[in-house]
Amino acid sequence: MKNREQMNEYIKRQEEICRRNDMISPRLFEEYGVNLGLRDENGNGVLTGLTKISKIVSSKVSYGQKVPCDGELWYRGYRVEDLIRGLDEEEYGFEKIAYLLLMGEMPSDSEYEQFSQLVADNRSLPPNFTRDVIMKKPGADIMNTMTRSILMLASYDDQAMDTSVPNSLRQCIQLISQFPALAVYGYNAYNYYVNQSSMIIHNPDPALSTAENILMMLRPDRAYTQVEAKVLDTALLLHMEHGGGNNSTFTTRVVSSSGSDTYSTIAAAMSSLKGPKHGGANIKVMEMMADIRAHVRDAADREELAAYLSKILDGEAFDGKKLIYGMGHAVYTKSDPRERVFKHYVERLAQAKGRQEDMLLYQGIEDLAPALIGEKRGRSKDVSPNVDFYSGFVYDMLGIPVELYTAMFAVARIVGWSAHRMEELICTDKIIRPAYMSVMEKR
Repeated sequence: MKNREQMNEYIKRQEEICRRNDMISPRLFEEYGVNLGLRDENGNGVLTGLTKISKIVSSKVSYGQKVPCDGELWYRGYRVEDLIRGLDEEEYGFEKIAYLLLMGEMPSDSEYEQFSQLVADNRSLPPNFTRDVIMKKPGADIMNTMTRSILMLASYDDQAMDTSVPNSLRQCIQLISQFPALAVYGYNAYNYYVNQSSMIIHNPDPALSTAENILMMLRPDRAYTQVEAKVLDTALLLHMEHGGGNNSTFTTRVVSSSGSDTYSTIAAAMSSLKGPKHGGANIKVMEMMADIRAHVRDAADREELAAYLSKILDGEAFDGKKLIYGMGHAVYTKSDPRERVFKHYVERLAQAKGRQEDMLLYQGIEDLAPALIGEKRGRSKDVSPNVDFYSGFVYDMLGIPVELYTAMFAVARIVGWSAHRMEELICTDKIIRPAYMSVMEKR
């Protein structure tokens, strides 16, 4: 093709042919008992593996019947609420809970000290890596920038292709340590080259926690408050791991099972997470909230707010998708345990930042949306806010740019991915190879 116009014209002509030949009747999926998205008609996931890393509870059996319950999220036998509440008021838990998820048990004082020191020692990127890799081709898609950087880190590792358990564990710990710098530097390069803004690169500080380093590296003056760092640390803890059945974690296990190296495996997980159906939910919440603020004059006026939310559900407002983003979850029904814990910290930060009016708006939507959704959809299923309902609001209050929202998710979830990679390598050497039934027509 001589130019882009000709290419586009060709693709347009071929699209209809592609659609016609690739479409499979929904009736056939039902006929052959194929669960689309590996979910049955009740939304339950098809069992594809076993794990000791984490667990999600969304229902319990009462008198022989399965009934919804307040959601529970467990890390290695501990409820996540208990782990967070067990931390001191000024204690940051990222490194301690990362050790728990990776090793399967809480660290002793000496183990915690050694592991934290190991993470601190590995936060910095290889010499000239920021200049030669991250700054070479910056862009607004920080997830793509990070994914490219992860693959390039393999070139700096003499044992990159060694998939033994000890070497893979070493690589995972290094990536957990380096992810904050990959994210922040990727944004800094974009902000400088594309947004024509100033660029200041701060080296990681080995004396600071993961949350503190993120805020310090991101801000020109390096300044942050203890409340800010504590809330960000809590957000990272709540996003570290989620039951093993999510798309990016399953990707981690599939690629690990093929015998691929750690860098390629984590890059594949990143590619999954960046999909808007997986990692971009908080961005949609923030876009929706901006739209609501533009059309609802008084956040305290529940009647006005309910009327506009009804318009959103009818497809007459916002993006026309008939969704109140941040409400409901694929697994949890009555409540998302992460949101229940997180809300307390969100309120603290809103108070400290003078954002009480915004908090009032969020609370109003949380109170009104479930009944409105039930009324519009005719559902008996409980609907409650999920953790992403508030996470974007928190990032906004922390001054974290929207381009970094999904990257912050990745900075946390690399821990869960690493734990599942290790479990896959230790438990089995079988490649994950699902079956697809051919419904091809003979010609």
